[in-house]
Amino acid sequence: MFTHLLVPLDGSVMAESALPMAAGIAKRTHAALTLVHVIERNAPSEVHSERHLVTPREAADYLAEVARRPIFAGLAVQTHVHEAEVRDVARGITEHTTELTPDLVIMSTHGKGGARRLFSGSMAQQVIGLGATPVLLVWPDAEEGTRETWRLILAPVDGDPSHEKGLPIAGDLAAAFGCTLHLLMVTPHIAELTGSEKLTSTLLPGATRMKLEMESAGAEEYLQRVARTFEDRGIATGTETSRDDPARAIVRTARRLSADLIVLGTHGRSGTDAFWEGSVAARVVSRARVPLLLVPLRE
Repeated sequence: MFTHLLVPLDGSVMAESALPMAAGIAKRTHAALTLVHVIERNAPSEVHSERHLVTPREAADYLAEVARRPIFAGLAVQTHVHEAEVRDVARGITEHTTELTPDLVIMSTHGKGGARRLFSGSMAQQVIGLGATPVLLVWPDAEEGTRETWRLILAPVDGDPSHEKGLPIAGDLAAAFGCTLHLLMVTPHIAELTGSEKLTSTLLPGATRMKLEMESAGAEEYLQRVARTFEDRGIATGTETSRDDPARAIVRTARRLSADLIVLGTHGRSGTDAFWEGSVAARVVSRARVPLLLVPLRE
């Protein structure tokens, strides 16, 4: 379970959209919370059309004011300003995950179109790619409130344990919030295959179709085995299989079930063919409007 949450802030209202989620999780998990600002070298005077924090004193005063807000009542909230100016703010944030040892970073996607930039060089993508700490992304237009009540967490799985490092986190959060954990396993259509599998499907369409059918049949059995591990802990667990493009299936399921959170594994990279690598995560982020907890997968 989470014991220390880190929330990077730049002084903008958009960045502050991560605060309700952070407060809600901290209250449910009894985690400590650190608000951090990294001073950027030659920083712009504005961020997201708002005044930017450019001096250590200005940043310290701002973080102290945020920490006193009613949303954090009863919580252990610390503040930290990295006073030495840096050129690479994302790297500065990542280095603080080593220095301050949080087990979760919570940050905003920073506005309309931010998700499409997420896996092409944005701040959040860099933090995910550089570090090994899970990152929870929150949309600036998320509903107000401290997110203290959740109904359902969606956790896609693919049967490879190395790709499912987010499952324990999803289970712990479901237990903490007393909500349902919904497991989704997607088997792609022939049209969705890539690489050597796509070539095989062209040369041997019947054999490929049979293989996919066998995978679909085994998916439900696998999901039931995984579900029992959570049900044994008293966590309400649902299961579902889908034959679709993985990213599309995840987004559609999250919308249909009104999921409060998606927990997703990612390598933090794009341009790869593997099911759980950056390409799938990037497409989920670009289409979903649900908070996303991205768990870095390291070989």
